[in-house]
Amino acid sequence: MNKHFEDTKYYLKRATETAKRGVEEEIGPLQDRLQELIGGEEEPEPEPTRVEQLREDLNELQTRAEGEAKEALNDARDRLDQVGGGSDDEDNS
Repeated sequence: MNKHFEDTKYYLKRATETAKRGVEEEIGPLQDRLQELIGGEEEPEPEPTRVEQLREDLNELQTRAEGEAKEALNDARDRLDQVGGGSDDEDNS
């Protein structure tokens, strides 16, 4: 994958995480007030364990590697087509 796309993906991920934290911070007081009004406590969302986080990271790496491999194969095929196409033209001359 192009380095620029990797950088863009990284910064988009960070921006999304920052926006999520901002929304949670803004909505937090409203959510607390709503819980007071309707009663009961909200069950906290379980945080991913270290193993689950590593598994997600590995899946992301696999997806990225597969995409890069497909791109490399397509580039190689294109180059072979150009070389193969060029030699056919030279043989016909």
